[in-house]
Amino acid sequence: MSNQQRGLALVVVVGVWSILLGGMAFAAEHGGTTQEHGGTATQEHGGATQEHGGEAISAEPSAAQIREAIEFYVKGIEAEDGAFEIGDELTEATRRLTLVRVHERVGKTGDLYYSCTDMKDAATGELLDLDFDVNAAAGQLEVVDERIHKVNNQARYTYDDKDNRIPLSP
Repeated sequence: MSNQQRGLALVVVVGVWSILLGGMAFAAEHGGTTQEHGGTATQEHGGATQEHGGEAISAEPSAAQIREAIEFYVKGIEAEDGAFEIGDELTEATRRLTLVRVHERVGKTGDLYYSCTDMKDAATGELLDLDFDVNAAAGQLEVVDERIHKVNNQARYTYDDKDNRIPLSP
């Protein structure tokens, strides 16, 4: 399945999930004491609204909606392929991962929202932290990028105050 097909499937699944939740409001989320990204953390507010039979998100999606979009994206790939695969630029291997959790913190840089996940490598047992970028264009949420941020809590890059990635020595 192509990333575009996965994105469309994600939009459908998130839309159904939001309909089932009935536009439920979520509690506010507070940022932690440390910030890995230079962007701003978002604060949750009212839930999704339904319009014309599909899901329409508010001008600014809630942190819960961003986390749900990432979780549905990853779980959808896991269900279809048996694992979430990502190329490891450092080792040049393809890693087969399973989702442990989506982090609570959600932020926004430019037009993209982001959050991180903890994923477990099926072959090595290593714990990876992946960063996911989510686009909210045209009232739909779509994961548009994912990358390995940490392996066993060892960061491969950090962010400056403008959210530019700065590589760290291995």
